[in-house]
This record gives sequence, C-alpha cells and structure tokens, in this order.
Amino acid sequence: MKISERLQRGYNVKTHWILSLFRILLGLSLLFVGISHLTFARAEFVAQVPDWVPVPDDLTVLLSGFAEIILGLALVILPKWKALTGWVVALFFVIIFPGNIAQYVNQIDAFGLDTDRARLIRLFFQPVLIAWALWSTGAFKAFKNKS
Repeated sequence: MKISERLQRGYNVKTHWILSLFRILLGLSLLFVGISHLTFARAEFVAQVPDWVPVPDDLTVLLSGFAEIILGLALVILPKWKALTGWVVALFFVIIFPGNIAQYVNQIDAFGLDTDRARLIRLFFQPVLIAWALWSTGAFKAFKNKS
C-alpha cells in the first residue's frame, strides 16, 4: 500500500455536517486572510513580523499569505484529507502566534487593535483557532482512531 493511501485512510474520518460547515467556514476565513496578506492589509501584517524572524518582513507576509490561501483551499476542497489538514492548520496557527505576541509586546496598532487590552484579548483567540482547526476537521478523532 502506498504511503499516500495509508495516510488518507488514517486521516479520512467521518464528521457531522455541522463540523463540515465549520471546517469550510475556517477555510474561507483563511482564504480571505491570505488574500488580505497579499493585497489591502499587507502593511499591517508587515508591521507584526517579529524582529527575530530571519526572513525579510515583506517576504514573511507573502509566504504566510500564500500558506493561508493553500491551507484555506485544502480545508474547503480536500475533505478526504481534512484531519491531516486540520493538524497542519493547527501547527500553522502555532507558528504564526509570535506575530500576535510581537504586536502586543511592541504595542503595534493594526487591525483596529489600538490598545494593550485589545491586543492582549486577541492573544486568547489563537488557542480558539487551533481548537477550531482540530475539532472541525475531526483531527482528534483521527488521531485517536489511529492509536
């Protein structure tokens, strides 16, 4: 059996239609945010790139925008791979979290977050996004079934 077939079989879990709706909603949200990285909100995203990132700020934003577009499309159009995609999206949300921390620590006004309180509250939404990615794709269920 090919590796791709084993992966697909292990990550193709059945989920309720409500979870599918939330998965698609998350995918469309990622598509929108990814497009905004490349277009109208690019400067605000550039302002959030932490100083320690070794890649130029604009390139970081472009790459993360493309990643969000690809992940969003995967959530929407690859339902057989949804659980694996859920894990990848959750990992992506973990990887970009330092940008949100940098916005808070460096007091960067972007996306209407112009107070320390607003920026701090935003930090607590990242775990919600991670949980949403894992829950709506059945990623936890797939992992449990594989064990």
